[in-house]
This record gives sequence, structure tokens and C-alpha cells, in this order.
Amino acid sequence: MAVTKENGAVTGRSKPSPQDIADALRDRIRTGTLKPGDRLPTQARLAEEFGVERGTVRQALHGLHRDGLINHVTKGSPPRVAAPAETAVPATPEPQPSMVALAPRLVEAFRQPHVRVDAVSFTAETLMNALSEPIRHIHAGLLRPSSIDVRILLPSSDIELAFPVPVEAEGAGRERLHRRWLAQRNAQGQVLRHNLLTLRNAPHGIDVRVTFRALPFTSPVKLYVLNGSEALLAYYTLERDRVELDADGGETLELWDAGGLKTPLFSFTGGTNPRDTGFVEESQKWFDALWETITTDLTLS
Repeated sequence: MAVTKENGAVTGRSKPSPQDIADALRDRIRTGTLKPGDRLPTQARLAEEFGVERGTVRQALHGLHRDGLINHVTKGSPPRVAAPAETAVPATPEPQPSMVALAPRLVEAFRQPHVRVDAVSFTAETLMNALSEPIRHIHAGLLRPSSIDVRILLPSSDIELAFPVPVEAEGAGRERLHRRWLAQRNAQGQVLRHNLLTLRNAPHGIDVRVTFRALPFTSPVKLYVLNGSEALLAYYTLERDRVELDADGGETLELWDAGGLKTPLFSFTGGTNPRDTGFVEESQKWFDALWETITTDLTLS
């Protein structure tokens, strides 16, 4: 059974997954509860806090390390929160990691009375995390949209994914990776939908719609179109990685995977120059055409 935190955002379940634990720690870093340079609690203490095995904690920490939020995870001393130089957004027009770049753009998009977010991606993780910023602003009374319409295209559970794939061609390993991805896709999508739909309730009363449809292929890019006026694009690139397939950390698998949260996100804003405006318009047309072609709603279960 899911439990909720203040303002209705999901924090975990009776037996949290590595993603649940990573999200909870990520929130502590974002809010300043854990500051740059602070040591995280030991794996034993985190395992006791969340009521899980240490292997589950290790998986969560490895995810935070891949996202650049903590330093190297070892079996020795606990890792530290990454220093400001590692996490701060440079004041340059250079593309930023998806997790860093998307949140402030969503905050700007949510200043409009009628918000529309269209997304194509591999999972809903980046969007789920980035949406916490505008949702927090709404709960604080800083943003007051009257309607929010979010449409998301994610790979269908019925296709053979282009990634992640085992380094060694193992049928069983590929099947287990698929089940792992599917569990992550469903959990992240459910959290995203829940956190947005809570805005329907008092005192906000916002007209919220969240729709998922099943993409019949693995998209090589992630794309976000905000209010039809800005498009953010990132290209997935594969990296060699290692994951633990069980909660106890006894079985690991080497794989090729795409680190979506760190993928550089390029922003194109309509009205700034003809090239950007054209890209935004074509991105919206492409998404709309794809959305209308796909009639299968995605079941997050």
C-alpha cells in the first residue's frame, strides 16, 4: 500500500523499491535536508530506516551516483552529497543534464493558465522528478494554472526493447532486464499520475488530465513539448553498466543501458529565431500525428 508525504506526493510503499529509496534521498538533497558535502547515513542505517535489505539500498545509491548526486559508492565509508561544483547549473547556454534542465522549464510552462506537456521517452523518471518543482510551487501558492493536460508516450510492454540489453547474449538475462524496466516504467508512471491528480483536490481544484499511450518502438530520443512553444530534445546514448538483479545484491548483470537523467537536454524556444520556431512546430506536429496514430492506452500495471 502506498503512503504519502506532505502535499500528497508519494514517498514509498510498505516495502520500498530501490527507486522509492532513491527518490526519497533525492528529495532530501533537493530540499537541503542533505547538503553538499554531507555524508549519507550508512547502508545499514538506511536499510533499517526503509525496512529493506542492504542490497536494495545499494541499488538506490548506485542510481544516485549515476545521476551525479552523490560521490562514489563503496563498501567503506558512506558516500557524500556531490559538491556544488558537481551539481550546479552553469550560467551558460550549454545543454544541461535532463534532470537539471527540465524542472525550471516546467516551472515556467506552469505559469500559463492552460498547461500542456507532451512527452516521448523511455521511462517517466525524468518527467516524474522534474514535475515535483511546479507541483511544489502550486502547493506553495506561487503558481495557479486552471488546467493541466499531460500526454506521455512510453514503450509498450509487448515489444523487444532496444535497450537495456545484457553485454552477453543471455536470453534469461534479457527477460529479467525487461521485467525490471517494466516495473520501473509502471511505478514511475503511477507516481507521476498520482502526484498530478492530487491537484484536482481542494484547495487547488485544477482540471488535470494525464494520459499514457503505448509506443510500438524504443525511441532513440526523449522529447518534451511544453505549451506548444518550447521543445526539449535529448539523444539516448548507451553506456556499459552493472545492475544487481536481486535485493540482496547476490546476482549482478553487465548491460548496455542509457542514463536518461544525465542525458544532455537541448532547448528550442519558439519566437527566438526561425530555426528554433520551426523545430518546435515540427516537434508538436510529429507528436500529435504519432499520438493520433497510436490508439492503445498504456496500462501501468
